[in-house]
Amino acid sequence: MLSQLLAYLGKNPGIKAKDLAAVLRQEKSVINQILHRHRDKFFQNGNFQWSVIGHQELRIEFPENTWVSSKEFEDLLSKSCTPWHGDCESVIFVLKKEARLLLDALARLLALCNQLLAAGKRVSLDLTECPNTCSYLDRMDFFEVLAPDVTVLPKRPKARRGAVYQGNNDGVIELRTIDPSDPNNEIPRLLERSFVKCVDESYSTLALTVIGEPFKNVLDHSRSSLAGFAGLQAYKNRTRIQVVISDNGQGIVGTLQPILHSRYPKIAARIEQSRGHPGIALLKEVFSTGQISQVDEDGRGTGLKMSGDQARKYHALISVRQEDFELRIDHRPERMRYIENTNLIRINGTHISFDFKLDGSKIDR
Repeated sequence: MLSQLLAYLGKNPGIKAKDLAAVLRQEKSVINQILHRHRDKFFQNGNFQWSVIGHQELRIEFPENTWVSSKEFEDLLSKSCTPWHGDCESVIFVLKKEARLLLDALARLLALCNQLLAAGKRVSLDLTECPNTCSYLDRMDFFEVLAPDVTVLPKRPKARRGAVYQGNNDGVIELRTIDPSDPNNEIPRLLERSFVKCVDESYSTLALTVIGEPFKNVLDHSRSSLAGFAGLQAYKNRTRIQVVISDNGQGIVGTLQPILHSRYPKIAARIEQSRGHPGIALLKEVFSTGQISQVDEDGRGTGLKMSGDQARKYHALISVRQEDFELRIDHRPERMRYIENTNLIRINGTHISFDFKLDGSKIDR
């Protein structure tokens, strides 16, 4: 039966156990037992669909004629085998015709490409069918932050349009590298100035807090040889603005969890009693109450709470992406709610995005 499953799923990936049982005329319990016993050979995605592990090249295709947000990006990843599997030697991301990336999705793709390459995988980004998207990525200085050894098809742009147009559009701040060993403290100011020019001076405090505190967070929590990055993009006549700030290291949860019991025993006990995902429960504490820091100094640990408080005033959607889970904080006028996503494909570090709709319309959550 094992050989039959390998043969069938090798040709027909993404099948649920009940459907496999029907095709192979076996009890579902028998199929499930074999699949779970051989986790080294089979992979189950977030939709409970099974595929065979072992293809040396993993190909992940972005749908054509679509704007891809971070949510769609995560859905796309969850439908494939994990690129981190030992048998996977090469990963190729293919953007089909007229596939476009919102800034929050672009940031996660960039981080994942660089991390996979650093782990020894061969990584390719195929933009052959979408030259307009390639031009946009160049305009955002995506290729300046993308590791040089990542293959770009049909070819990596040489002109660097981001340098040509840098500063000419208040609605764009090209991706800027954040190096914790040599931080450029001008980055938060650039983002703040751009944000304010897109709206008005009343947003100055909001922008300084929302952008500045996560920037400090990258410096505090990265602990990685891979640099982080930040950027801003305004959409739809500047009525929607996205800001992303990413690091590629241990991230918020990775650095706070080891010191939680010794330094904050009451919070640790509260998280354990919640019986939910411990990483998500910790993020909720960070954004709702603050006062949690790896540094034993008065006044530390309040930054992300302050950032969230300011974002709440303008009904922003905040997404905090950690290693294999995400917490989305939805600040709607009538209430605040948390949206939890677990069992995601691993992306190291902390990836924070702020999504503002400044015309009163709703963001697709």
